Amino acid sequence: MRSLALKPKKRSKLRGFLGIQYYRLKRYTEWLTTSKTYSRKIAEQPLPYVYFTHQTPLYRRLKDVEMWYQENKVQNLNIAIKPLNGIILQPGETFSYWRLIGKPTKRKGYVDGMLLYYGSFKPGVGGGLCQLSNLIYWITLHTPLTVTERHRHSYDVFPDANRKQPFGSGATCAYNFLDLQIQNNTDHPYQLQLYLTDTHLVGEWRVSTPPITSYEVYEKDQKFTFEHWGGYIRHNTIYRKVFNSQNEQIDDEYITENHALMMYEPLLENES
Repeated sequence: MRSLALKPKKRSKLRGFLGIQYYRLKRYTEWLTTSKTYSRKIAEQPLPYVYFTHQTPLYRRLKDVEMWYQENKVQNLNIAIKPLNGIILQPGETFSYWRLIGKPTKRKGYVDGMLLYYGSFKPGVGGGLCQLSNLIYWITLHTPLTVTERHRHSYDVFPDANRKQPFGSGATCAYNFLDLQIQNNTDHPYQLQLYLTDTHLVGEWRVSTPPITSYEVYEKDQKFTFEHWGGYIRHNTIYRKVFNSQNEQIDDEYITENHALMMYEPLLENES
């Protein structure tokens, strides 16, 4: 049944537009009526301890993708990180990616970037922000914070050339119905720090007390299946090992599973 759900479906532009408006309205209603306390406070002074940091390259040569997409993505990232950088996530609060960033519009300075679209890509205002949601999700998996909403990518668009993280360890985003939400169920405040260098997007979670655990995220059960309707589906599960301050493993936690329609033939094409 899962493979049938991933089979591409042809939908009219009108149906797609109406569907997006419905889910956006549903999200606006949730924001107005929820009992969640969303994080809003930004602190210029960083918290003293880095829990986990990671960086991802701003420029990647992807097959059949013109480099202006990458240049425009960097401009969009520069705008999007401003309302996120320094945000404090207090105990009991929830971080919402889109509630903080808001809708990407030309008026705010966003430009056309690459939007993944039904297994391909197209230009769209604010394109490229998935790199930011991917990074935040990845660094969160290396902390005690709890991911309460994350959406996997439904399509595996590009081959694994130079991929350093497990497949399916990112989080797709689309304003505002595909959100990334993170809750602080610990006793200590956390702070998100984000910035761009000439070559990389850098993110880190900082905390008020010295970290006492560390994490190793890895994948299991990776496989490719050829479906009767003519497409390949890629599958895996994501786990993380938990270590105490003496670097002794104390747990092995299931995180999520991924199923994505491949837009290239596995094991036959491996170029970016």
